[in-house]
Amino acid sequence: MKISILLPYKENFSPTYAGAVSLFVKDITKISKFKKYITIYGNTNFKKTFNLNYKNIFLKKSIVQSGSRNYVNEFLKFEKRTPSNIIEIHNRPNYFHLIFSALKKQKIILYFHNDPLSMTGSKSITDRKKLLTDATKIIFNSHWSRKRFLEGIEGLNINSEKMNVIYQSTSLAKVNINKKKNWITFVGKLNRAKGYDLFGKAVLKILKKYKAWKAIVIGDEPRMQLNFKHKRLRNLGFQSHDKVLKIFEKTSIAVACSRWDEPLGRTSLEATSRGCATIISNKGGLPETVTHGIILRDLNVDSVYLAIKDLIENNNKRLELQYLSIKNFFHTNRVSAQNIDDYREKLLQFSLTLNKFKTYVPKSLRILHVTNFNERYDGRLFFNTGRRLNNGFIRLGHSVLEFSDRDIIKHYKSFKDYSGAKTLNEKLINTVYNYKPDLLIFGHADLINGNTLSYLKENYRDLKIAQWFLDPLIKDGPDYQKNKSRILDKIEFTDSNFITTSPDVLDFLPKKKLCLFMPNPTDSSFEVLSNYENNHCSMDVFFALSHGVHRGKLKKGKHDERADFVNRLVEITPNVKFDLYGINNIQPIWADSFLKSISNAKMGVNLSRGHPVKYYSSDRITQLIGNGLLTFIHRDTLYNNFFTKNEVIFYNSLDNLSEKIQKFAKDDYSRKKIARNGKEKYMKYFNSTVVADYIINNTFDISYKKNKYMWDSK
Repeated sequence: MKISILLPYKENFSPTYAGAVSLFVKDITKISKFKKYITIYGNTNFKKTFNLNYKNIFLKKSIVQSGSRNYVNEFLKFEKRTPSNIIEIHNRPNYFHLIFSALKKQKIILYFHNDPLSMTGSKSITDRKKLLTDATKIIFNSHWSRKRFLEGIEGLNINSEKMNVIYQSTSLAKVNINKKKNWITFVGKLNRAKGYDLFGKAVLKILKKYKAWKAIVIGDEPRMQLNFKHKRLRNLGFQSHDKVLKIFEKTSIAVACSRWDEPLGRTSLEATSRGCATIISNKGGLPETVTHGIILRDLNVDSVYLAIKDLIENNNKRLELQYLSIKNFFHTNRVSAQNIDDYREKLLQFSLTLNKFKTYVPKSLRILHVTNFNERYDGRLFFNTGRRLNNGFIRLGHSVLEFSDRDIIKHYKSFKDYSGAKTLNEKLINTVYNYKPDLLIFGHADLINGNTLSYLKENYRDLKIAQWFLDPLIKDGPDYQKNKSRILDKIEFTDSNFITTSPDVLDFLPKKKLCLFMPNPTDSSFEVLSNYENNHCSMDVFFALSHGVHRGKLKKGKHDERADFVNRLVEITPNVKFDLYGINNIQPIWADSFLKSISNAKMGVNLSRGHPVKYYSSDRITQLIGNGLLTFIHRDTLYNNFFTKNEVIFYNSLDNLSEKIQKFAKDDYSRKKIARNGKEKYMKYFNSTVVADYIINNTFDISYKKNKYMWDSK
């Protein structure tokens, strides 16, 4: 494993004149869990560097290329020899564009330490949109910097998971505030942008008025001279980072009165960490550096002077600010390192504690479920597989958002979008942007197109996509070619596929894709009957079919071979009362009417279209077995791999089925016993919570014990 950190060109990764980026990288890497895997690349003129795994990129002068371009090219040579698992680029968006164009498949992170709108490679909206698309993550040093990055970007579905705020940080020292000296300290470039002119004029007035106080100035500025002289003002020039922290430990009041919008402000951050009563201007990300401090709304000499004066004269206020600054300081190296290591672990899918690759799955997933929830049918089709799975996901503690594709198409058709498909796909992209699901699962969502899923996969790289499919996939059965095309249409974008037919009898499924059998799930809130306890059922056998759930009624001229089978069954089965729907001009029944009708039957025939094939059954099986009817299933479905003859009844022909129906119509004791056993087993092993758990574990590659799921053949 290898993590490469690329510093800006000429950033001194050295205790001598180290910049803010080098200090941050040094502090975080020293305590990172990934320390031994990290290589830091830079271009440092000083021989002494920080004691870490550092690789200096030496450059020969070139009249053809700029130093920065040459620097990036040399880094790419290292990458091509030994590719990194993660590349982290600090504060150079222009480097990112160059490196991404050469290493598109690698995980590349971009850190912003400055205002994104001031930097080559992120000034324009076009550049920033490209960064949002291409970067694995973008890390900002403040919320202010993040807001700046997004300025002017409209109409783009931004993956907010890509954009993290991880503050520049420092250590937290144990400081005795009672031993603080009467020092007022300014650290930074000695120029107008940093507000040094305001500080200098204000502090001279302070020193004149308060004889017991001194001023300490640390910093330089070769391009601009602001000289403020007083016998109690000491200008120490540039000092090492450790020396600065030591001075802050003794300082009572620190001032960071920048005129410019500092993206964060390391001076105020470090002063706060050392228990200084800190005065800052309300610029950029400066307010984010202090938990408790004085924020100057108006910035001028008088406001700086009055703020210092108030803290000198109000001893209790000064001590309280010093105490609270230390007590509530949270921008520590430990916190920032942990945040960085967390995203590294998730990107690498590698656990350092277990020393092995591991899938990281949130305890509570966000699940976007795309299927037909039939809102437009006023509850007639409420009892469907989509809602059963929803119940299972929710019982497992996950958040589920329903996305009813057919309803959206129905409501949004127009002359410009005749099928409604364009609007449907746009709404899905917008919903993913807003909801940020961990799992996008769809069932029979035929008008969701591959381009949409490809876009989502590219922009939401942690997003898992799964599909479930209920319809028959029998070669000589109904709609075979159509159903085959439907399941294959988007399979290249899926992480997992769940089918109510055993995949080992389907020769068209891609071998490299995870395709698993999924039983039709039952649900305790849907299957509420226990007909084996009902001694007043007036009908012996229940059977219902439809000419399509969305049609809701029989279609003239449509033929269903199951009707022929059932009519023949009735003819050869004397003295048995059949309750039939969707056949012989008797309209199908739905929802509560279906439940009331089935409650009056002792037995049910589970009959699917086409010749029986391994494990395939229509979802009717859940309502029959789940409501406690004695259920008859064709032996060729091989459901005898799951159930015994003491739980369901298997038949192998029309005559055989007739014989068994007649037998159990006369034997209430055996019928009730077998029906009870069947319901108890189906509800225990094939319930929606178990099936939902199976989907999640396989989609996210979560290991589980063998035989956890009775149907699992992995």
